[in-house]
Formats: sequence, C-alpha cells, structure tokens
Amino acid sequence: MVKQNTSVRPFGMRDKLGYMFGDFGNDFTFLLSSMFMMKFYTDVMGISAGMVGILMMAARFVDAVTDVTMGQIVDRSKPTEDGKFKPWIKRMCGPVAIASFLIYQSAFVNMSYGFRVGWMIVTYLLWGSIFYTSINIPYGSMASAISPDPGDRAQLSTWRNIGATLASLVIGVGTPVFAYVTVDGKTVLSGSRMTIIAGVFTVCAVICYLLCFKLVRERVPIQANNRKPDVGNLAKSLFTNRALLGIIAAAILLLLAQLSMQGVSGYVFPNYYGSAGAQSMSSLVSSIAILAICAPLAAKLSAKFGKKELSAVSCALGAAAYVVCLIVKPRNAYVYVMFYTLAFVGVGFFNTVIWAMITDVIDDAEVKNGIREDGTIYAVYSFARKVGQALSSGMVGGLLSMIGYTQETAFDPVVTEGIFRISCIVPIIGFVAVSLALVFIYPLNKKRVEENSAELARRRGEA
Repeated sequence: MVKQNTSVRPFGMRDKLGYMFGDFGNDFTFLLSSMFMMKFYTDVMGISAGMVGILMMAARFVDAVTDVTMGQIVDRSKPTEDGKFKPWIKRMCGPVAIASFLIYQSAFVNMSYGFRVGWMIVTYLLWGSIFYTSINIPYGSMASAISPDPGDRAQLSTWRNIGATLASLVIGVGTPVFAYVTVDGKTVLSGSRMTIIAGVFTVCAVICYLLCFKLVRERVPIQANNRKPDVGNLAKSLFTNRALLGIIAAAILLLLAQLSMQGVSGYVFPNYYGSAGAQSMSSLVSSIAILAICAPLAAKLSAKFGKKELSAVSCALGAAAYVVCLIVKPRNAYVYVMFYTLAFVGVGFFNTVIWAMITDVIDDAEVKNGIREDGTIYAVYSFARKVGQALSSGMVGGLLSMIGYTQETAFDPVVTEGIFRISCIVPIIGFVAVSLALVFIYPLNKKRVEENSAELARRRGEA
C-alpha cells in the first residue's frame, strides 16, 4: 500500500523538467546506438551488417536476465532520503555514459577483425545489458513515485517524450552535419569524428542525469517488497496480465518500425539520395513537429478519447503516410523528408503517452493483485523495448545483407533502390501491427483506466 507524502513540495514544473532531462540523458546513448552504431561498424570498422544485427539480437537474451533482475533489485531496495528510485540515477550515470563512449573507438580500425568484433561485443553488452539497464529501469519506475495522480503521470509521460524528442533533435540533426565527410564525391561517415561526437554526448548524458536527480522529487513512499522471490508465480502473473502483454506487443512493434525508420535513414539519405543534409533536416523537422503538435495535444486528446484509442488511430495514420511515399517514390530528398515527418508525427502521439500507459498497467496489476511491483513490471516492459530495438537492428542488418550492401556496394543503384523500399515497407507493416495490437490485445481503454484510478484512490484513502 502506498500513501502520498504531503510534507514535500507539490508536483509541479520542476518535476516535469527533471523527468524530461532523465530521458534526454537516456537518449544521448540510446538514440546514438539506434541511429549510428550499425553505420559506424559497417562503414568505419568494416564489420558486416549481419554480424552487428546478430549481436544486437543476441544481447537481448542477456537482457532477459539483467532487466528482470534489476527490476527485482529495485522493488526490494529500501527507500533513502532521496527516495527509492532516484539514488540509482546518481550511481549509474557515469558508467552508462562511459560505456557508450567506448563503443565508438575508431582508433581500433586497423586492429584484427576478431579484435574489432570482440570490442564491439564487450562494449555493447556493458552499455546496453548492464549499465543502461541499471539506470533506465529505476528511472522509468520512478514516475509512480513522483505522483499518484493519472493526470500528473500523463504530463510526466509528455515531458519524457519531449526529452526524447530534444535528444533526437540534437543527435539526429547535429551528428550527420559533423560526422559525414565527402570523399571522391561520395558522402561517407568519418570514424574519428564519430568518436569525438560520442565523447561530447557522454558528457551531455551525465549532465542531464544529474539535473534529473536534482529536480525530481519522489513524494509517494513505496516500501521495499520483501516477499521471497517465486519465479514460477512471477512468470504466471506477468504472462496472464493481458494489459502488460498488450503494451509489450505494441512496444516491440513500435520500436521495430520506428527504430528501423531511424536506422535506415543513415543509409537512405546518404546512399540513395546522396544528402547528409536531408538526414539532418528529417530529424529537425520531425522533432519540431513532435514538440509543436504531439506534446501540446497528446494529453488533451488522450483525456478526451483515451490513450489506447488515440494511439491506435495515430499509428494507422503513420502507416498511411509511408504507403503514399512508397507509391509516389519521390526523387527529391526533401519530399521524402515530408513523408518521414508525417509518419513520425503519427506515431509521436503513441510515444508521448506510452509512459503513462505503463503506469496504467502497474495500477491495473495492483487493483487485481493488491501488490504494487513498479520495478518488476517496468523491467519486463523495458526488456520488451530492448527486444524491439534488437529486432529492428537485426532486421535492418539482415535486409541490408540480403540486398547485397557492403562497403564496396554501398552506392550501387540496385542496392540503393533496395534501401528505399526497405525504408518504406518496414514502417508500414510495423505501424499497422501496432494499431492491431492496441485494438485487439491491450484492454485498458479510457473507462477502465478511470475505474482503476478511482479504486486505488479509495483504497489509499482507507489506508
């Protein structure tokens, strides 16, 4: 049972800004990996796209252990004067940022192939499976402790997405401008510049995490869960939780489509269109559109129609934008940017409210079971997102290998034509599948969320 601590300052803008900086810090490493790691290792380090994709998928088997383990650690940890979740952000911000920086070491380009593959594997696992897990799960779980109010949590979700969008703006716009160079008339990625960029982002990530720690206040005391772990019962409760299964399915499919969009942009713009500037423009325009359209409207629309309802429709619209793009097949890079932006706005509404949907899932489980397990449920969801990330990387790597992409064939017309088709077809399938998962699997419509909120308020009022 949880009660709100009324002796601290009320929920307000400091909390929203602090939570925003938390995801800003997360995405300085997460988005850099999603958007540029495969490009770095294929084009700079000379490792096959299929090999990079296999690593990203194989790492998720490690995450199946580390994510749930970290969730259990968080649930069983005792609150400190800073709260139950905040201390982890301060403890782990340095290790996760440094591990990310180590991934992009172009100085090793002339080492043996085995060394380069080994370096990639070790640094990627340290970053994603250990350190990122140890900071992201407490950060995501913390939303429930900042405020018990569903409206406040929806605002936290919105501000978290603003943080992710700002990170996308910085990384997506700035990185192509500085990382690409022209060699013999071709736009290629510079390894040394990527190393410098990764170092800069390492510092930025730490600063953002510390701002999150400073500004956010936990005001809902959540006591340590001291029950003896029962893997069988845990698995049963998780896999019979339809709300959790629904949001997991939607999240995997969303990440599969969205990160494929972002990952393939590193190939479709420089290789098909021959324009790193258009890649920067796509991140700039789509990020501004998210901030101008999704951020101010998502909370209002979800309050009126429901988060599930809004997300299903918006993802379908995102798919429609790419259907038109595939048919039109624009020759101008900036017309492609327009379709990219329309699709990004479509899924942007789901991205804006998805974190509030996780707290809805946690509330629903508490209503059913009488026990609150923020860390464990968020850990399972976090693992699902990593599966989506891995599948997108593995799929993009596999598809690039299938069409014959290598350092030598990177600008072959047949290969670049295949890159364009991949850039449209994968998001179409992914976004349609997200809508179907939300409609037919995820049960928490507007009415049920409101009923759960009222029931928990009643229980806490009796505590």
